[in-house]
Amino acid sequence: MRILLDECIPKKLKGSLAPHDCSSVAEQQWHGKKNGELLTLAEKNGFQAFVTLDRGIEYQQNLKARGIAVVLLRSKSNRLADLRSLVSNIHKVLQFIKPGQVTKVGEEGQI
Repeated sequence: MRILLDECIPKKLKGSLAPHDCSSVAEQQWHGKKNGELLTLAEKNGFQAFVTLDRGIEYQQNLKARGIAVVLLRSKSNRLADLRSLVSNIHKVLQFIKPGQVTKVGEEGQI
């Protein structure tokens, strides 16, 4: 699966998401893009999932109409150590998530 990591996610998390093909917003040179524009760029460039900590994304965007899935991480911080504890559940979610779905992973999440 091709995964885009939001700007708020440390790039070093990519290694923990192998064998998936991960790229960050910074690597794509999409810094500062608003969520709607960012999701459109991701879809057009073949990304299948967007991983973010942005709790407002599910209320600000009509994600059901999107051709990309969103994995919404719930963590006490965006520190790599805190996010690594979510990796096994992220992998589980990536097995079944479909375009247009939002799945929460972590502290306040569903998985």
